[in-house]
Amino acid sequence: MSRGVPYRRLLALARPEWRRILVGTIFLLLASVMSLAYPQAVRMIVDGALAKDKGPGGGGSVIDNAALGMIVIFALQAVAIALRYVMFTLAGERVVARLRRTLYEHVLAQEIAFFDERRTGELGSRLASDTTVLQNTVSVNVSMLLRNGASVIGGVALLFYTSPLLTLIMLSVVPAVALGAVIYGKRIRRLSKQAQDALGDAGNVAAEAIAGIRTVRSFTAEPLEGERYGAAIERTFQLARQRAVAGATFMGAATLAAYGAIALVLWYGGKLVMRDAMSVGELTSFVLYTLIVAVGLGAMGELWTDFMRASGAAERVFELLDRKPTIALTGGEVPATVTGRVTLEKVEFSYPARPDVPVLRGVDLVVAPGEVVALVGPSGAGKSTVAALLGRLYDPQRGRVLLDGRDVRELDPTWLRKQIGVVAQEPILLSGTIEENVRYGRADASDDEVRAALRAANAHDFVWAFPEGHKTRVGERGVQLSGGQKQRVAIARALLKDPRILVLDEATSALDAESEHLVQQALDRLMKGRTTLVIAHRLSTVMHADRVVVVEGGQIVQSGRHGELMATEGLYRRLVERQFVSA
Repeated sequence: MSRGVPYRRLLALARPEWRRILVGTIFLLLASVMSLAYPQAVRMIVDGALAKDKGPGGGGSVIDNAALGMIVIFALQAVAIALRYVMFTLAGERVVARLRRTLYEHVLAQEIAFFDERRTGELGSRLASDTTVLQNTVSVNVSMLLRNGASVIGGVALLFYTSPLLTLIMLSVVPAVALGAVIYGKRIRRLSKQAQDALGDAGNVAAEAIAGIRTVRSFTAEPLEGERYGAAIERTFQLARQRAVAGATFMGAATLAAYGAIALVLWYGGKLVMRDAMSVGELTSFVLYTLIVAVGLGAMGELWTDFMRASGAAERVFELLDRKPTIALTGGEVPATVTGRVTLEKVEFSYPARPDVPVLRGVDLVVAPGEVVALVGPSGAGKSTVAALLGRLYDPQRGRVLLDGRDVRELDPTWLRKQIGVVAQEPILLSGTIEENVRYGRADASDDEVRAALRAANAHDFVWAFPEGHKTRVGERGVQLSGGQKQRVAIARALLKDPRILVLDEATSALDAESEHLVQQALDRLMKGRTTLVIAHRLSTVMHADRVVVVEGGQIVQSGRHGELMATEGLYRRLVERQFVSA
C-alpha cells in the first residue's frame, strides 16, 4: 500500500462487518484444515495398494477406510467453502454500500468551488469503479489471503514433518519470488492508479456527451464524440496492456520457479524412495503438499496484484474522504427570526478556479427587508455572483456579506440557505415526478400544500392535464416539460419552501410571451412580502422593481428607480435603448 493509504486503514473499512467476517474465517479455517487432511488419505491409499498383505485388515481395508475418509473430508470442505464465500461476500457488499454512501455524502458536503474544478465523470468513477475494487480487497480477497495463507503455513509444517531436506529444496525459490513480487507490486500500483485515472477521464467524456446530447445532435458531432471517447478508452487499454504484460512476466517467472522446485522434489524424492528412505505414499503426499503450497503461493501472488490495484483506487477514494470542505454544511449561529436585510460591504471576489480574474470590486449594497432590487448589467458583470455570495456558495476574499447585520460566515450555512429561495433561468429538475420536485422545497409538505403551491405557481392546469397529474415523471433535468412548465414547477418548489429572501436569476428570459405572462404572475405572488433580488436583462422584469442597481465590471455604477435611471444618461439607459432597437 502507498505511504498515504496504509493497509490498516483500508482494512478498517471492514471493521463494522466483523461478526460476518469472524464466522467466515472460522469456516475458512475448517476448509483449510480439510484441504491439508486429504494428502494423508492419499498416502494411506498408495501405501496400502503397495502393501504385500492383501488379506482382511491389510491393504484393502486401509484403502476402503481412506477413500471413505476422503469423501467425508471433501463433503465437509464443500460446506465450509460455501459458507465462507457467503459470509465474506455479504460482508464485502455491505462494506462497499457503506463506503459509497459515505463517499457520496462527503462529496456532496464539499464547497461549490470543489465542483468547479472537478468533472462529473471523474467523481462518478470514484463512486463506481474505485469502490468496487476496494470491495474485493476488504472482503473476498482478504478471505482468499487468509485461506491460502493457512494452506501455505499448514502445508509447509507438514512438509517439514514429512521430509525437512525436501522441504528446504522446495522453499529455495521463495526468496526470489518474494523479491520479484515487491518490485512487480510497485509497478502494478503505479499502473493501476494511472488506469483508474484514465477510466475516470473516459467516463467524464461520456458523461459530457450524454448530458449534452441535444447539442451533439444539433452539430452532428457524434463522430467527434466517438473519437474522443475512443481515444480515452485507448489510453485505458494501453495502461491495462502494460499491467497485463508486467503481470504475465511475474506470473510466468513465479510459475517456472514453483514447478522447477517440484521437479527437483520429484527427482530427489525418487532417489530417496529407491534407497528406501521414504515410502511411495510419503513421496506422493509430499508432492501433494508441495502442490498445495505452490498453488497457495501462486494465488497469493495474484492477490498481491489485486492489493496493488486496490492501493491505486484507495489513494483516489481516501483523497476525497480526507478532504475538508472550506465551507462546511453546518455549524454557526441560528437566529430565531429573519427580517431579510441584505448588506454587502466593500466586497471583492474572484472565483477560486480563476483567482487572477476579479469579478466583484469593492461592492457596497443594502437591500431593505421586503424590498425588490433588480440587478442589471452586461453579461459577466457580477450579477449572479452577488446571489451566490448571499447563499454562501462562496466566500469573498475581502469585505463582508451580512444578513440582518450578521456576517453570513458566522451563520449556520444550512439554516442560511433555507432562508433563500432561488428560481433560475434554466431550473434543474430531478428525473422523478412533478410532486417529488415540488417537495424538494419542503420534504414534509402535505399533498394539499403541494397542490396549493402548484396552483399559486400557475402550474395547476397543465399538471392536471397530464394523465398521471402531479405523479407525472419529468425525465432527466425535466426534459419532458416545456421551458415555461419547468419554470412554474420551480416556482412552486420555491413557494413551498417559503423563504424569507428570494433570488430570481433570469427567471423569464428564455420564455415566450404567453409563458412569461403566466410565470410573471406566479413570480408576483412569490415576491410578496419577501426581500427579492431580480437578476435580469429584460425590461419587463425590472421596471416595476423598487430599485434598479446597475453593475458593470464588478462595480455598481448606477442605482435608482427605473424612471430615474431612464432620465439620466448612463449604462442603464443605453441597455434599455438597445433592447428596444433589437426588439
